Amino acid sequence: MKALSTTVFYTCFILLLFTSCSSRPVMIACVGDSITAGAKHKKQSETAYPKVLDKLLGDGYSVVNCGRSGATALKRSNFSYWNCNEISNVFALRPDIITIKLGTNDSKPGNWNAERFKTDYQCLIDTFLSIKPKPKIYLCLPVPVFDHHNFRIRGEVVAHEVIPIIRSLSEKNHLPLIDLYQPFIGKAALVPDGVHPAEEGAAFLAKILAQQIKE
Repeated sequence: MKALSTTVFYTCFILLLFTSCSSRPVMIACVGDSITAGAKHKKQSETAYPKVLDKLLGDGYSVVNCGRSGATALKRSNFSYWNCNEISNVFALRPDIITIKLGTNDSKPGNWNAERFKTDYQCLIDTFLSIKPKPKIYLCLPVPVFDHHNFRIRGEVVAHEVIPIIRSLSEKNHLPLIDLYQPFIGKAALVPDGVHPAEEGAAFLAKILAQQIKE
C-alpha cells in the first residue's frame, strides 16, 4: 500500500511538473521600427500592432513589442537597431517566434546601401538564430510608402530594392515571408501620414500576421 501511494505521489508530481513546463505561452518578439512601436497612435501601448496581435492570437501566445522608432537593419545608419536596447530585450525573452519588420528607414538617402543592407540583414537573421532554443523567424515585407515627401522615406527604394532583398533572404534562409506590402495597396486611408499605419491600419496589419502565424 505504501509503495502504491509513493507511485501515485511521483506520478502526480511528474504530471504537475509537465503541466507547469508546458503552460508557457508561445513567446513572440516583434522586431521593427516606428510602425511596430505604434508611432502616431494616441495610445500606442494599446493599439500598436504587436498588442493587437497578442489579443488576436489569444491565451496560448504572448507577444512583446520590440520595435524602436527610426530603427534600421543597417549597422551604419542614423539609427541602427543594432545599437538599441530592444535587441538585448529580444535575447532576454528567448522567444519561440521572431517577426522582423525593418527596411523602411533603411531607404532614407543618408542610409541606403543595397549591398550593406543585404549583409547586415543576413547578420541580424544569423544573430537571432543563435538564440537557444532556436526561434522561428518570419521576415516581413514593409508597408507601402504613400507619401514620398514625409520622413525622408523613399517609397521607390522600398518597393524596388528593399523588398527584393528581403524576398531573396527569405528564400536563401528558408524562412517564411509575410507580405505586408500588397495587402495595403489601395488602402492609403489606413496610412494617413503616408508612412505609419494608424490604429485601423495597425489592426489590419495584425490580422495578416495572425493568419500567417496560425497556419
